[in-house]
Amino acid sequence: MNWSLWAVIAGMAAVTFAIRYTLFGLGGRLRFPPRVQQALRHVPVAVLTAIVVPMVLLPDGRHWDLSWRNHWLAGAMASAALALGTRKLLAAIAGGMAVYLLWRVVFT
Repeated sequence: MNWSLWAVIAGMAAVTFAIRYTLFGLGGRLRFPPRVQQALRHVPVAVLTAIVVPMVLLPDGRHWDLSWRNHWLAGAMASAALALGTRKLLAAIAGGMAVYLLWRVVFT
């Protein structure tokens, strides 16, 4: 690897460390306005959605698959139904994984 690539990696590491350290270092002294606190509550859901939806709807990374043979979609739908029905996170995770595995074994 050449010197410029190492410089880019070091720069990215420094920026990442600086951003995270300032939030942890200022922790107790930093107060966000109520509207910002309310908006930050939605960040985990938005990030999880951004990770999961492409994997479920584009299992090969290029083509939409909304068919009944898509085991990712079957598991996600089962997990969503269990989460809405039971309000239990562990039940939603276990049920979604079980449906995913069953669908994968039976239909592929």
